[in-house]
Amino acid sequence: MVDSLPAASDRIVTAERTIAAPADAVFTLIADPARQPEWDGNENLAQAAPGQRVTAVGDVFHMRLTNGQDRENHVVEFEEGRRIAWLPAPAGEQPRGHRWLWELEPARDGTTLVRHTYDWTRLTDETRFARARATTRDTLMASINRLAALAEG
Repeated sequence: MVDSLPAASDRIVTAERTIAAPADAVFTLIADPARQPEWDGNENLAQAAPGQRVTAVGDVFHMRLTNGQDRENHVVEFEEGRRIAWLPAPAGEQPRGHRWLWELEPARDGTTLVRHTYDWTRLTDETRFARARATTRDTLMASINRLAALAEG
């Protein structure tokens, strides 16, 4: 029910940390869907075909989830090395309104502040609300920590 939704501010979850790697190295791991299952802290992503490296707004990349479903991810924000956001959708359907966002801020010392946000303020699919509520700062931080291990390794 719509009236049981938390306030809009509670439907935006963010986590951040500094990773001891340059922004371009971190961004490469995020923008290549084939690498995403390696750092997914939600343990929701199973695989993506190679060759789908995101390069622009309007790109759509395809992902197989651990539950066997296929997703199309519609890129809605893109700045090489700095920012990428996408709206997921069941294959062949329109996005349901939730958005995954990554923002990278390179520092002079070669490290990168990485901010990961899950925004479900515009989510229209009520069947996704429970899963959206389960996406917490901790699950976002798990993704960042796994990303850090890959980028720093």
